[in-house]
Order: sequence, then C-alpha cells, then structure tokens
Amino acid sequence: QVQLVESGGGLVQAGDSLRLSCAASGRTFNSNDMGWFRQAPGKECEFVSAITRNSVNTDYADSVKGRFAISRDNAKNMVYLHMNSLKPEDTAVYYCAASSRFISAPIRSTRKYPFWGQGTQVTVSS
Repeated sequence: QVQLVESGGGLVQAGDSLRLSCAASGRTFNSNDMGWFRQAPGKECEFVSAITRNSVNTDYADSVKGRFAISRDNAKNMVYLHMNSLKPEDTAVYYCAASSRFISAPIRSTRKYPFWGQGTQVTVSS
C-alpha cells in the first residue's frame, strides 16, 4: 500500500514556474514507477509525466515536453514535477500516482497506477 500527498500548487502567471512535490509513504516506494496526471474542468484525466522506479526512464506528454521535468528522490520517498514556462492551458488539478508491480499497463495509462494522491490545484493566469 502506498499513500501519496501532493503539494506545491498555486496561482501563478503565464511564464512562471512551479515545483510540485509528492510525498509517498510505504516501504515499497523504490519499486514503484511514479506518474503525474492532471484534470482540467470538464476534461478527462490526462497523462503528464512518469518516471521509472530507478529514474532511468522518464516520459512526457507532448504538451509539456521541454517545459516540465520529473524527478524522484528514493531516499526521501519524494517525487517532483518541475514546471516551467507555464501556460493557461496547464491549469488543472495535478495528481501524483504510484504503480503496482502486480499491474502490467503502459506507463501513460491510468490503469498502471492503483495509488493516487488527493491532487493539488495549479492555476495559470494569462
């Protein structure tokens, strides 16, 4: 079982930066791939970024590639999403998610992640 708590969201202007943090509890954190997803009002939840358990591989949605960076610190059970050059279309609730070794699914699929945080709001004004 993994419990996740996101933080770091807020109201910023276009072009600003934010760093989201996700604190994970549980002894199995080092074996979890981690993902960030977001959901804007009236839209479906969409993949933002993911990082494998050993940080060897990362993946980004095309809409954030080159602006966002995902990282993790396994010693601290933390995952981060560094967001630069924010745009109004980045406005959404951002969720941190953890995978399970018992579930085989593409890294961009929500099906891969049975553990989710409560979300943190990011609002980007123009």
